Amino acid sequence: MPKVNLRVIPRARQNKITTDADGTIRVHITAAPVDGAANDAVIRALAEHFHVPKSQIKIIRGETSRNKVVELP
Repeated sequence: MPKVNLRVIPRARQNKITTDADGTIRVHITAAPVDGAANDAVIRALAEHFHVPKSQIKIIRGETSRNKVVELP
């Protein structure tokens, strides 16, 4: 399963996924980073973007950080 490095931007104006010129994936989330709400929103956004079930996406590293490593199917 591939591992993807992400940069999460919580409290954004809208939910969207962008890619920087250096290949970093940025996930903009409207949720605040409180009680895991932003992590749940990141998983939902990735599942919708990559058309995979939410249960198949796992946060490997960075539960409490803006920089995360996520495992995708």
